[in-house]
Amino acid sequence: MEKTAIYEQDIINAICIYIADKYYIQPEEVSVELIYDDETGFSAEIEMNDRIQQLSELNLIEALRHWLGTEHGLDYMSVVL
Repeated sequence: MEKTAIYEQDIINAICIYIADKYYIQPEEVSVELIYDDETGFSAEIEMNDRIQQLSELNLIEALRHWLGTEHGLDYMSVVL
């Protein structure tokens, strides 16, 4: 199994593309702040159309799988994150 690193900017890009596709907006209209908390783990706060939304760790995984499938042509269901 091949291992690869996903950099912070790639995670942000993945979230922007995921949200843009979900809400039919441009990725440039989405801003992302990644968050880590010892108790709750990883999450993100996104802002789009003057609206703020929290994404859970599961949403981040879904965004990364979407990004791997659409941008890199990988079978996102076989990817272990």
